[in-house]
Amino acid sequence: MLKQRMLTGVPLALVVLALVGWAPSVWIEAVTAAAMVMAAWEWADLAGLRAQAARFAYAALVAGLIAAAALLDAPTRAGWQIPGLIGWLGVAVWLLSVSRRSAVPPLPGWLRGAAGLVILTLAWLSVVAIHARGALGPLWLILLLGLVWGADIGGYFAGRRLGRHKLAATISPGKTWEGVAGGLLLALLVAVVLHRVGAGLGAQMPGLVWLLPVAVMVVLASVLGDLAESVLKRQAGRKDSGRLLPGHGGLLDRIDALLAAAPVMAAALVSVS
Repeated sequence: MLKQRMLTGVPLALVVLALVGWAPSVWIEAVTAAAMVMAAWEWADLAGLRAQAARFAYAALVAGLIAAAALLDAPTRAGWQIPGLIGWLGVAVWLLSVSRRSAVPPLPGWLRGAAGLVILTLAWLSVVAIHARGALGPLWLILLLGLVWGADIGGYFAGRRLGRHKLAATISPGKTWEGVAGGLLLALLVAVVLHRVGAGLGAQMPGLVWLLPVAVMVVLASVLGDLAESVLKRQAGRKDSGRLLPGHGGLLDRIDALLAAAPVMAAALVSVS
């Protein structure tokens, strides 16, 4: 399984980093939109839409929302970050409450579907807004990806090796507090390294006093995104969201952490001139 994950994940990560580092913003907008529409196809299934026509309509609706946001130039506007943060905070409170129960209460399909429309559109807005932040935009987006990937990789190995205490057994039995700690440590290391790289290239980045707390919040949000998707899969009776990526499952399985982490990073960058 680990070998298959690496054979799929490493080339994909290199392609993504190349796009972020050298592609113009319009490419990032298009590629991110395509990813969110593909994820919407999988989300529709987790929301209970089994018929292909219904799933196609759901994906088309997400595409329409993203197109409307692009036409309105929404990523450059102020204010949309706050409702997104409030929404994810509400998800966090709900997950905390259900993690203490013996089983997760069923969520109606319409609610799961509506949540997907908001979450996927908000993730597109966030990624595009981060990349569009002038000359430092690509570096900020690489930092976001490094934090999410570092938390995932560190969590995977620390959890397998040291995991003893369940994080939220009702939601995701495989997640442990030791895994979260390992992921956080590796992500913070990534943040420090990228900060040094940015400084070495002459980038005017905020100091570590600002960066490290933001990194912690982004990592915690990534865990939240992972748990939220676990709830969807459990409610839909699915092990994975799809089969697109061998060793990983579906595209949604690969970007679930990013869906929650990107809005946190986008909101944090509002304080950076």
